[in-house]
Parts: sequence; C-alpha cells; structure tokens
Amino acid sequence: MTSVTEPVLLGPYNEQVRGLFQNPRHAGDAAAGNGRRYEARASEATAGAQILLIAGVTEGILAALRFRVFGCPHLIAAAEATCERFEGGAVNKLQEFSVSDLMETLGVPVEKMGRILLLEDAIQALLSQVDGKAINRN
Repeated sequence: MTSVTEPVLLGPYNEQVRGLFQNPRHAGDAAAGNGRRYEARASEATAGAQILLIAGVTEGILAALRFRVFGCPHLIAAAEATCERFEGGAVNKLQEFSVSDLMETLGVPVEKMGRILLLEDAIQALLSQVDGKAINRN
C-alpha cells in the first residue's frame, strides 16, 4: 500500500523539505496556556495557498507556535521550519525571519517565492497583533 504523500516525496524536494513535510510537529492548534492566544492569516488568491499561524504568548515568549497550511510541500516545510526555529523564544525574535535565508535553506525555487512571502505576511500580522511591530521585506 502506498502513502498519499509518497508521490510528493519523489518530487523536486530536498531531504530537509521532505522530512519537514512528512513530519510536521507544529501543525494544528496552539493553546495559550497561561498567556494569550493570537492568530494571523495570509492567503494568495491566484494559487489558493493559505496559512494560519497560531501563537500562545506568555510574558513575551512564544510558548507555542503552530500553523495550518493549504499549499505546496515547500510552504508546509517552511511553516514547520519557522515554528521549530522561533517557538520558545521571545516574540520579537520573529523580526529575524528572512525569506531569502529560508528559501536558500530549504532549496525553494524562485517561482515559489510568493508562497514563502505568505509566511512572512502571517508573521508580520502576528507581530502587529502582539506588540505593534512589523518586519521589513528582505
């Protein structure tokens, strides 16, 4: 029996993208715990890609950072890598998010940059909710 994701894993994706796509530990909802819960959305009408970031913030710390994505394996892998990197750190560390660094790390083709920019838009919206700060595009 073959898995639904098996054809995707045979596509033009590097090993890191395959691993993040196949085992997204941060997919789903985030509880606020003792803090506050925030949600930020971004979507791309032409490709139909969507992302929802859900953060549980306690005293300026991202106690939990989760995502829901409707999109390609690169966007799912990018969301997972971002949650792995920033969860447990200070909210303001999200300002260090870099589209170009993430694309290079994951080997995302330039034609898919718009999908990774969705992640940046969601991060910017999240930052705006939490502390009124926004990040600059790279």
